[in-house]
Amino acid sequence: MLIDLLQALQYLRHQGHELILVDGGSEPALDRSLQTWVDHLLVSEPGRAQQMNRGAAIATGELLWFLHADTQLTADAEQPMLEPPVDESLWGRFDIRLSGRHTLLRVVERMMNWRSRVTGIATGDQGIFIHRKLFQKVGGFPLQPLMEDVEISRRLKRHAAPRCLKQQLITSSRRWESGGVVSTIILMWGLRLAYWAGVTPPRLAEFYRNHRH
Repeated sequence: MLIDLLQALQYLRHQGHELILVDGGSEPALDRSLQTWVDHLLVSEPGRAQQMNRGAAIATGELLWFLHADTQLTADAEQPMLEPPVDESLWGRFDIRLSGRHTLLRVVERMMNWRSRVTGIATGDQGIFIHRKLFQKVGGFPLQPLMEDVEISRRLKRHAAPRCLKQQLITSSRRWESGGVVSTIILMWGLRLAYWAGVTPPRLAEFYRNHRH
């Protein structure tokens, strides 16, 4: 799936945009042949926050776009992101579509998109984009093992409301399908409520590891 994403992003490289791939010490090690598909291939400490910050640190463009490896692009999904105004307060995310066919997944994706619009909180699956200067102003992604996307959204909201794009990105529904759709909904909502109530990210991460299988 990663190679599909990289291939889909090649035309952006041809337009002069930079593509950076950051491996968090995957096992087995990331195939080095992927180097041909990116401008930079980096290895960092495991953890999404560390990986995204590492990539952002060497990026040269003014707009940073963070995509997970299991993301799939729809046609011209990124074009509205690049439309003016692209000022120093710009940040936002896309709507999401889950890859599976289960009827309940349609409910999940609609609720995720609706919740994000109402709260101004984006998830990493939604392809968060941030102007470089704003990203630096908020200190990048917080180095925590879970909810780094929620926390950076909180910080970004203090500067500007997100641009919530209706264009969709497709993300893997494996998490819901392997754990059961209803059980995973309950687990994810429980984690979010616990985070809002002040439970620390390390404790949440431990709980998540123990209950996701």
